[in-house]
Amino acid sequence: MAIDEGGRDEELQPDVAGAASETETGVPVSAHKAEVLEAGAVGTEDAEAVRLEKAEQAEAISKETAVRKAREREAADAEVRAASRRLTRRSFVLAGAVAAAGVGFYKWLDGEPVDEAQPGLLRGVFQTNAAIARGIDRDHVLTPTYPLHRAETLRVNGVYGLKMKLVPESWRLQVVGSRDDARSPAYVKDVTAWEYQYADETTSEDQGHDTKVDPKMLTAEKMASDEKMPQAQEDENHTGRKPRGMEESGESNSTLLPNTPGLLLTMEDVLKLPRHELVTQFKCIEGWSQIVQWAGVRLRDFLEAYPPAMIDGAEPKYVYMETPDGDYYNGYDLEACRHPQALLVTEMMGAPLTQFHGAPLRLHMPTKYGYKQIKRIGLISYTNDKPDDYWTKLGYDWYAGL
Repeated sequence: MAIDEGGRDEELQPDVAGAASETETGVPVSAHKAEVLEAGAVGTEDAEAVRLEKAEQAEAISKETAVRKAREREAADAEVRAASRRLTRRSFVLAGAVAAAGVGFYKWLDGEPVDEAQPGLLRGVFQTNAAIARGIDRDHVLTPTYPLHRAETLRVNGVYGLKMKLVPESWRLQVVGSRDDARSPAYVKDVTAWEYQYADETTSEDQGHDTKVDPKMLTAEKMASDEKMPQAQEDENHTGRKPRGMEESGESNSTLLPNTPGLLLTMEDVLKLPRHELVTQFKCIEGWSQIVQWAGVRLRDFLEAYPPAMIDGAEPKYVYMETPDGDYYNGYDLEACRHPQALLVTEMMGAPLTQFHGAPLRLHMPTKYGYKQIKRIGLISYTNDKPDDYWTKLGYDWYAGL
C-alpha cells in the first residue's frame, strides 16, 4: 500500500508542476511576462510622447502669452508717452503763465507805496493780524509761568543803545504826558535838558550776536551809516552832547522836542512801587526762546502811579519808550502795557541787570517778541500818535504779538 500510494504521488507530481507552468488560458508564464513587458514599453513610449506634446503646447502658450504681454506693454507705453507729451506741453504753458503772473504781481507789489520798509499790502497784512490778535485776547491773556529750577540766564542779543557804559547815578527816567505832572516834585520844564553820563571804560560782558543783521558785523560795532555820520558828528560838535539815533534805523520820529516838560524819576522813585517776580519764557523772533526769572515792578502799577493825561477827553492810545539819547525805541498800545505780566525789570536771575541786559531798567513783556522788550529805558511817553519803532522801520511787525 505504501508503495502504491507513493507511486501515485510521483505520478501526480508532474501534473501539478505542469499546471503551475501554465496560465489559466494555457499560455506559458514566460510568454505572458514577455507580453507584459512589451506592453509596458509601449505604454512608456506613449506617456513620453504625451509629456513631450504637453510640454510643446505649454511652451507655445508661454510664447504666445509673452508676445501678448509685450504688445500690451508697448501699447501702454505708447499711451503714456502720448499723454506725457500732451501734459508736458500743458505744464509748460501753465508754468509759464504762473511765472508771468508771479512776476507781474511782484512788479505790482514792488510799485506799491512803502510803509515802514514794507509794501503797503504786506504792512496791511501785519496790521490785520494785529487787529485779529487784539480781538481774540484783548492783550490780557496770561502767558504760561514756570518753576524756578527751569530758569536760566538770558543770552545777550542786540546791544542797541547799550554800547557805552552808563554811569548809574546819572540815570533818570523821563516821563512825559502824565496827569498832574506839574504838581510832582520830579517835574521839570525840559526833560530833554538832562544829560546822561557815560564811563570811558570797556566791559568783559558777552555782547552776544543779533542774527537780524549782517552776520559778518558784530552788533556792538554797528553804528550810524556813512551818510548819517557827518550830520551826527555836526550835531555832537554843535551841542556838545552825544548824537542821537546812531544805529541803523536812525533817529526816531517820536523822540522829544527840546523844551518838553515832564518828570525826571530816579530809581528810588521806581522802586517805591510793589516788587513782583515772574518766571516766563522770553521768545526771540529769530526762533529761539529761554525761560528766565525776572523781578521788578509791574508796568500796570507804574501807569497807575503816573497815569496818562487825558487827550481830548480820552486816554491816549499809545506808550512810547526809548533808550537814553534815543538810539533804540519802541511803541506800544496802552492796553498792552496794562497786561498783568508786563514788568519794568530791575533784576534777572536773582541779580541786578548788567549793562548789555539793559541796566538799570528794561521791559519784559511776555506777550511780545524780544525786539519789543526795550533795554535801558530812558523815556516813557504817552501819546495819541502811533509811535515810531526801531525794527518796524526796518520792515518788522509793529505789534509783534505772540
